[in-house]
Amino acid sequence: MTKEKLIDRVQHLINQGNTVVGTQKYAQFHGNYVDHGLQMGFRSASLSFIQNLYGEKHNYYKDFDERVKGDGLSETKSGLNILTSIKAEIENDWLLSIKELVTSEIFADFLEMSKHFLDLKYKDPAAVMIGSTLEEHLRQLCNKHSVDTTFEKNGDLVPKKANLLNADLVKAGAYGVLEQKNVTAWLDLRNRAAHGKYSEYTIEQVDLMYQGVLNFIMTTK
Repeated sequence: MTKEKLIDRVQHLINQGNTVVGTQKYAQFHGNYVDHGLQMGFRSASLSFIQNLYGEKHNYYKDFDERVKGDGLSETKSGLNILTSIKAEIENDWLLSIKELVTSEIFADFLEMSKHFLDLKYKDPAAVMIGSTLEEHLRQLCNKHSVDTTFEKNGDLVPKKANLLNADLVKAGAYGVLEQKNVTAWLDLRNRAAHGKYSEYTIEQVDLMYQGVLNFIMTTK
C-alpha cells in the first residue's frame, strides 16, 4: 500500500471515530458515552489497520486494544489520538524510515545465510533465499516510489508478481533498463531453483547472482 493510500485509510478511520463521537450522550452514573455498535466497528477496523501496519506487539496496537474497549466517550477520543499519531508518522515518512532500518537488518541476515549455503556448495537453497530477498526489496522500493504492489481482481486485491513489480519500478524511475534485465535474470534463476530445475544452473551462476543482488540492494534505495 502506498503512502497516499495509507494516509487515506487512516483518515477514513479518523472520520469514522469522529462519527462515533457525534453520537455521544450523557447518563447519570454512566457519564458521557457513545453508540456501542459504532464504537465496536471503529475499534475492529482500527485494530485491523494497526495490526497490518505495525503488528500486535507494537505499542500503538496494545494501547488501542487496551483503551478502546467499551462505549465511553473518552475511549473513542483515546483511539482518535492514537490514529492521529499514526497519521503523523506516515505523513512525515517516519514509518518508512523505521521499516527500512528493520528491513535492512533482515536482508543482511538472509544474504549472510545464503552466502553460508554457497560456501557449503548448497546452491539450490541459496538461490531461493537470494531471490526471495530480492523480491522483498522490490516491494520495499515500490512503497518508497508510490508503486502499487497489488491489483484488483474479481473484487479482491491480488499481490503483483515480482516481474511486474520490476517493470513498474523502471517506469517509476527507481532504476534503469539495464538493472531491470539483471533483476529479470535473477528472478528466473530463483524460479528454476524453486521449481526443482536444479540442473539448469550452476553454483557459479548463483554466486554471481549473490554478488549482483547484494550490490543492487545497496545501490537502489
